[in-house]
Amino acid sequence: MREILIIAGEASGDLHGAGVAERLRAVRPDVPLVGMGGDRMAAAGVQLFERAEGVVGFVEVLKHLPAHLRLLRTVKAHLRSGRVGLIILIDYPGFNLRVARAARDAGVPVLYYITPQVWAWKPGRVTLMAEVITRAAVILPFEEQLLRDAGIDTTFVGHPLLDRAQSLPNKAEARRRLGLPADREVLALFPGSRAQEIERHLRAFGEVARELQRRRPGLEVVVSVAPTIQLDQSHLPFPMVRAQSFDVLRAADVALCKSGTTTLEAAVAGCPCAVVYKTSAITYWIAKQLVRIPHIGLLNVVAGREVAPEFVQEAFTTQAVADALTPLFAADSGARRQMLDGMEEIRRMLGTPGAAGRVAEMAAGMVDAGPTERSGA
Repeated sequence: MREILIIAGEASGDLHGAGVAERLRAVRPDVPLVGMGGDRMAAAGVQLFERAEGVVGFVEVLKHLPAHLRLLRTVKAHLRSGRVGLIILIDYPGFNLRVARAARDAGVPVLYYITPQVWAWKPGRVTLMAEVITRAAVILPFEEQLLRDAGIDTTFVGHPLLDRAQSLPNKAEARRRLGLPADREVLALFPGSRAQEIERHLRAFGEVARELQRRRPGLEVVVSVAPTIQLDQSHLPFPMVRAQSFDVLRAADVALCKSGTTTLEAAVAGCPCAVVYKTSAITYWIAKQLVRIPHIGLLNVVAGREVAPEFVQEAFTTQAVADALTPLFAADSGARRQMLDGMEEIRRMLGTPGAAGRVAEMAAGMVDAGPTERSGA
């Protein structure tokens, strides 16, 4: 039996890859799973031939280019070995689209889970995707028709974060788990999961938190930190929580979130928030030339409108963010009620739990279908 190769390039991809691997082991225990990823995929039964850690931003990627090229050579050699019956690519488009092309040339079918965000930038990628992707499993509702229109066999499988949200604690239980007082207002900070993101956000997040504490005496502040990240607490001198982000969001009254999946988690958890982001000046300038959508927060992208306020680059100032967050603490405020209504709408749009299982079922069928036609054959 030929193996399934799973490629994930960063922490979130490792998490999603592990979910698919667990379901694959249940539905196809006879198929060996190998890949590139992290500890979660390894624990789920994937035999890793490479460990990978993602980077973000144009300047940052250039610094890691030699490592990327080495990894690409390793994956290409594995694809040419004849042992691979299917490759599952997860997110990480700058690397994985190159892998997809190599898989096509090797006659290996490609299942792409969490596809490149061509609706946001680099729309020209969709032409390449149509050439090299056998099937796509997308996690945002509007992506299905977009990719189908480009000629890609695409299925909306729902968002995988819904699997982690099936049994959310109420506020009292979440605070008990985290050791937070039941009778105080709580602000949760989510500065990011990548080292370079956190470096740019630490000071600004701390300044916003201290300003809100000045305005709202007794305000408790907690910082949600990825297990592998160490923070300089001179800028964020608050308790750090290394736990499920949903517990933190359910415990909090309000959150300050770096743009990304955390904003969708806030919507699902029903925690009003503001969305912020800072990057290098060069990366931001390039992104401004390329990005085609008006919003940076994923919850706003899904909603198609601004549900949560956004503060990017120079707009990310202490006073502006604190002014936006202050009214969200009041349970009876119109701003809080309006945001919660929008978040409920977003949650419905994200589909139903079970994304990893649906992807595993797709993969189980594809690995039995045999090789694809080689390029030029």
